[in-house]
Amino acid sequence: MEENKDYNAELPQDENLNEETISQEETEKVINDINESTLDPRDEQISLLKKQVEEYKDKHLRLYADFDNFKKRNAKERLELILTAGKDVIQDMLPILDDFERATKALENTTDVAAVKEGMKLIQTKLIKTLEAKGLKPIEAIGKDFNVEQCEAITEIQAAPEMVGKVIDEVEKGYYLNDKIIRFAKVVVGK
Repeated sequence: MEENKDYNAELPQDENLNEETISQEETEKVINDINESTLDPRDEQISLLKKQVEEYKDKHLRLYADFDNFKKRNAKERLELILTAGKDVIQDMLPILDDFERATKALENTTDVAAVKEGMKLIQTKLIKTLEAKGLKPIEAIGKDFNVEQCEAITEIQAAPEMVGKVIDEVEKGYYLNDKIIRFAKVVVGK
C-alpha cells in the first residue's frame, strides 16, 4: 500500500477552478475513488465482523424472545398447576364424603350405637388410607423425647423421673406430607 500517494493528482486540473467551485457530485466521486483505491484487507475483515455482529444481534434477539415466551408459558403452567393441584386429592376424598353422607342418613333412623361406631371407624380408616396414599404420615410423639423440630409444647406437667423431657400426651396430632412437616404436634411434656 502506498503511504504517500498524491491524491490531488486525481482531482481535475483546471487552473480556472478553485476548491469552492467543485460540485458536490464530483467531490463524492473523488472520495469514492479514493476509498476504492485504498481498500485494505482489514476493511474486508471489518465488514465481515460487522455482518457477524448483525447475525449475533439477530440470534440474541430471537433467543431473548424465546426465553421471554418460555417464562410466560412457564408462569401460565404454574398458575394452572396451582389452581388444579388439589384436584386429585379432592377426587379421592369424594367417596369418603359420600360415606359420611350415607352415615348421617343412617344415624337418623338407627338406634344401634355399636353399628354407628363401627361405620364411623370404617370411614375413618378409609380416610386415613386415602391420605397416606397421598403422602400424609402422622408424627409419632407420645413416649418419645420432646423434639422442638416436630412438636410444640403446650404445657409441662409433673411426671415420673423416667418421663422427664418426654411427651406425655398429645393435644393435637402433627403430620408429615412427603417427609416435610405440615403441622407440628401440640403436646404435653413431663418435667
